[in-house]
Amino acid sequence: MIKVSVMYPNNADAKFDIDYYVKSHMPMVKGKLGPALKSMAVEHGLAGGAPGAPPAFIAMGHLYFDSVDAFQTAFGPPSAEILADIPNYTNTQPVLQISDVKL
Repeated sequence: MIKVSVMYPNNADAKFDIDYYVKSHMPMVKGKLGPALKSMAVEHGLAGGAPGAPPAFIAMGHLYFDSVDAFQTAFGPPSAEILADIPNYTNTQPVLQISDVKL
């Protein structure tokens, strides 16, 4: 299983509409990716590692697939529509990471 993490860096000017992300964007993503998407999770950053430190990422979305190929096949056709929705909930540029899930 692989996890596609879409992480939104936090900075002084970062804006993020978590309600829109959870109620509109992620359901749209789920509908577009279909059965290839095995599960998903959303995190909203609260704090950094040191007391009083801000979170490194204001939010993160995680998408789980059986393989990288399954992700690429599912994401390819609707990618433009999914990416075009980003300005509706944030002014940050997301960072993407694909990981092999071990546990």
